[in-house]
Amino acid sequence: MARYTGAVCRLCRREGQKLFLKGERCYTGKCSISRRPYAPGQHGQGRKKSSEYGLQLRAKQKARRYYGVLEHQFSHYFDLATKIKEGKTGENLLAILESRLDNIIYRLGWASSRPEARQLVVHKHFTVNGKKVNVPSILIKDGDIISLNEKSKSSIKFKSIIEAGSTRPIPKWLELDMNKLEAKKIAFPSREDIDLDVEETLIVELYSK
Repeated sequence: MARYTGAVCRLCRREGQKLFLKGERCYTGKCSISRRPYAPGQHGQGRKKSSEYGLQLRAKQKARRYYGVLEHQFSHYFDLATKIKEGKTGENLLAILESRLDNIIYRLGWASSRPEARQLVVHKHFTVNGKKVNVPSILIKDGDIISLNEKSKSSIKFKSIIEAGSTRPIPKWLELDMNKLEAKKIAFPSREDIDLDVEETLIVELYSK
């Protein structure tokens, strides 16, 4: 399974905003954006001119890095979005990305970051419709039920993770039962429910060339 293995703080600095890839560290003064609010590299502080293509590329890269998706998979999601008859392609693309299992685990407060959520899924701590899964990129459908497996429910580590994430607001398209540590996807995410600061129309323009 291919994945990015470099320094994730460089990604936030390159996009000029927090992508929340380091969990709790992102909310402290140790966050790289707070200490070095400019792009990484030798010319990171230089003056930059943005072309139309440059703006489109940055929008795509920001979305890709926010969800931890590599180029080929992102293109696949875009193809899926174009085949949805209802709604706008850009909004459907973001909704598909939101429907990934690792993102849902993060949204539920069961992981401090999406990278941690991916690791927990790979280690088979969750079930979907009663079956153990270890693929973070699974797209959860409406009506699917995500649960923490029985062994993990008694884990001290998970109890601390869930307690730390208990204040995180749950999206309207998810339904959470904290007593059972079980969640259900009840709707396709709308654009209003997605807090990613990106102009998805720029991504559509980039892929439409």
